[in-house]
Amino acid sequence: MRSVTTRAGLLAALLAAAAGSGAARAQDAGPASIEDPRAARFADVERGVSFGMEAGGLWLTKTPTKDKAAFPYAGDGGGASRGLLVGMTFGVDLGQRLGVAAVLLGTSQRAGTSYGAFDLLAAGLDLRYAFYGKKDRNDWERFYVYAHARGGYALSHPKGLFGDTDTLVAGGLGVEYYTQLRHFSVGLQVDGVYAVSAKAPGFSVSPVVRYTF
Repeated sequence: MRSVTTRAGLLAALLAAAAGSGAARAQDAGPASIEDPRAARFADVERGVSFGMEAGGLWLTKTPTKDKAAFPYAGDGGGASRGLLVGMTFGVDLGQRLGVAAVLLGTSQRAGTSYGAFDLLAAGLDLRYAFYGKKDRNDWERFYVYAHARGGYALSHPKGLFGDTDTLVAGGLGVEYYTQLRHFSVGLQVDGVYAVSAKAPGFSVSPVVRYTF
């Protein structure tokens, strides 16, 4: 009987020692980590697929007459023209500085009185590279200066005045600012423009608004 009592006492002592050791280790362990509520859950500047709109002015330095028989009153040309340029882009960011987009442009131009007005509709591609970026106080790059180039196949209306089909190319510089609304950016671009078949140079100035999904 004494042997059984001794064994029971020894077992109780061992269990008490183990419990005390576990409690000590629990006290020594640090508290469970808590997620910082101040940590950003979303990127301040979104990157990815984007949709853009632009609208501004387009000026051509000359407007030759393609079909003088069909437009006898237009003469050899209508001189300089000016009009409204509108465009849409659907693109994707290839990193932080490089982007490529499909572009659709439309313009309605008015030249001299005898020449009249004509429209151009072009579809093609735009390649953009931001060579300068400036960070805000939270260390996010929001302001960019970029160079871009674009080109596309263009249709002219009425046919035979300025032309039938043409290749429209353009390129220049722009600035873009990514707003605090995360998905939206606004900017301004100034481009040189050239209608290849008509051999008509010009330039455009367009404000730009872009939404990144």
